Amino acid sequence: MKETISDRQLEIIEAAGKILTDSGVSGLTIKNLAKEMKFSESAIYRHFTSKEEIIIALLEYLAISMDERYTNAISAEQSPEEKFTTLFQNQFSFFQKNPHFVAAVFSDGLMEESQRINETILKIMGVKMKHLMPVIMEGQQKKVFTNAITSDELIQIVMGTFRLQMYKWRVANFQFDIVRNGDNIIQSLLTLIKTKS
Repeated sequence: MKETISDRQLEIIEAAGKILTDSGVSGLTIKNLAKEMKFSESAIYRHFTSKEEIIIALLEYLAISMDERYTNAISAEQSPEEKFTTLFQNQFSFFQKNPHFVAAVFSDGLMEESQRINETILKIMGVKMKHLMPVIMEGQQKKVFTNAITSDELIQIVMGTFRLQMYKWRVANFQFDIVRNGDNIIQSLLTLIKTKS
């Protein structure tokens, strides 16, 4: 994963995200990107060799940013329930400010683009699991979260639920309040996964 990205590259991937949001994968061409940025196509090629490189850079930037945000958001003093809530609230507020990243992950046809893009999407899921797994396991060890199913199964249910929520928001063209809806989903999931007292 590239750790550093220049300001100009960041501008390009953000413009690419905007095009993905408005026009999907087929609309994301170097020509359209150059037009959006009021650049020449050769200026784009100085920073990225292809459309695939731009999409991968956008997804890798998302993975790095997610990793940093999660690491900074969670503190050891928080209860498992608070950590769980913090993780997802952090994600929803980030996406509310940066919907083009949601478009990048949920663009129709993106997974058919290339194996490298699929591997980068898997990396993003890996980052999410890296931060979520210890929270779920701690919650189960402290008997806050149910032990009726394994931590792997719990993670699948939780991540699947959030993924569906993000997909619905994307399909609704970002028309509802993802932070408010997200809070409701967080509470519903906690109701499901918490140990019944």
